[in-house]
Amino acid sequence: MLESLQVSFSAIAPIFLLLSLGYGIKKIRLVEESVFAALNKLIFRVFLPILLFYNLYSSDVQSVMDGKLIGFCVAAVLVLFVIGYAAVHVLTKDHRRRGVMAQAFFRSNFAILGIPIVDYVCRGKTDGRVAMVIAVLVPLFNVLAVVVLERFRGGKVKVGRLVKGILTNPLIVACAVGGLFLACGIRLPSVVEEAVSGLSDVASPLAMVVLGAGFTFSGLKGYARELTAMNLVKLVFAPMLALSAAVLCGFRGESLACVLAGFGAPMAVSSFSMAQEMDADSHLAAQGVVTTSALSMVTMFLWVFVLSMCRWI
Repeated sequence: MLESLQVSFSAIAPIFLLLSLGYGIKKIRLVEESVFAALNKLIFRVFLPILLFYNLYSSDVQSVMDGKLIGFCVAAVLVLFVIGYAAVHVLTKDHRRRGVMAQAFFRSNFAILGIPIVDYVCRGKTDGRVAMVIAVLVPLFNVLAVVVLERFRGGKVKVGRLVKGILTNPLIVACAVGGLFLACGIRLPSVVEEAVSGLSDVASPLAMVVLGAGFTFSGLKGYARELTAMNLVKLVFAPMLALSAAVLCGFRGESLACVLAGFGAPMAVSSFSMAQEMDADSHLAAQGVVTTSALSMVTMFLWVFVLSMCRWI
């Protein structure tokens, strides 16, 4: 149990340190707020796409294709997407908040936290299955996020803008290109690959610093209802539904750990960048990422404990 808690804390603690750094920089006014706005655009259009591309490009998943696990995870995400899309109409009347809240149902920080969580749960005895699942779910997360954010942008469905938003979204384009390189075995020149690797290392820390700069504690009261719902959904309802179905489907060991990491991790850091870029409520997105990240240290530990006690992982 103590080791499980330590791993969960080790995975989440760096996020809080970076958020605190961003918040501190803003509070002491080390740089103008306009700088953070410009950095957010740079992160969304350059750094996060490079990170997603490199995650796929550097994966070795050809020998561990598990069609049953992939199919289950895709189906679970789609079910949660439909539930979330319907639920947000009841949870709030604000269209800008609906797009953000819907993401709490189906989208997680799997790309960043998935590998360390699965690696610990399986005690390092993994075969790369988690990388395979990440390669499939991350593009799906982003496509569905664009769909739901575009749907609630202004409250009207515009098919042309929806399709354009999906096809031109930097995160989706990066996933498509990374998947193409992986499938075709295309390799970058070593110098370029080293540069891309270095830039991918910058993406998450920089995104979290900028996220921290956008976080305001005074805004928590104004979002109390929404944040309560988002945290319950992201950390309790979604993983409970996905894990229950996975156990019934016979998944155990690393496969079940993948489901836990994919559906039990906090909201994706890129939810904030995407919300700000697509005219959604970025303040709610920022606070959703922060609060789910904080509470996930407790809930992830509890999920690991329960699954271990049942000898399913």
